[in-house]
Amino acid sequence: MRYTGPKVRLSRRAGVPLTRKAVRYFEERPYPPGEHGRKTNRRQTGDYGLRLMEKQKLRWYYDVSERQMRRYWDMALRSTGRSGAELVVLLESRLASLVLRAGLAPSIYAARQYVTHGHITVDGRKVDIPSYLVKPGQVIAVRQRSRAMQPFVAAAEGTYADDRIAPYLSVDHADLRFTVVGRPAREQIVVPVDEQLVVEFYSR
Repeated sequence: MRYTGPKVRLSRRAGVPLTRKAVRYFEERPYPPGEHGRKTNRRQTGDYGLRLMEKQKLRWYYDVSERQMRRYWDMALRSTGRSGAELVVLLESRLASLVLRAGLAPSIYAARQYVTHGHITVDGRKVDIPSYLVKPGQVIAVRQRSRAMQPFVAAAEGTYADDRIAPYLSVDHADLRFTVVGRPAREQIVVPVDEQLVVEFYSR
């Protein structure tokens, strides 16, 4: 089941800001949520707890359910590359993830909503499945009828764009369009997670 509560609480539980919005809140309250949050010592967490939290951080960062994570883990195991790196690459290749990474949405939650509400096209056809795995060469864009909406007007101005565009994307913010020019490599993906701990969690 996906988490649907306050998103900043996830960042405080994880110990790192998982979204842009969470950065300011996390700086003000860099301890876990709850009445005993200030007294919690993250350093006392055992090996299992550390691996579990790293897996949860990856889930929360990409806003996927545990069932989906298991499915991606099985896919990563069947690949020829390193399973941990492959898992991150698969999560990054999701349509919702790339809509966020291209700067068309302010958060992964907004990106997911834009996709499910039918605002996004892949190669000119509407795709409303956030988990759709995008392949190199495919072109993702905002539907013409949706472009006058305020969030997309802001996106066209580059409001949500990162300082550096991911090297596996070619983005035209003004046209609300981007192309996946290559398969993401793990070293190109900025995600605050040690995937080796995730591998150890699923391999136990």
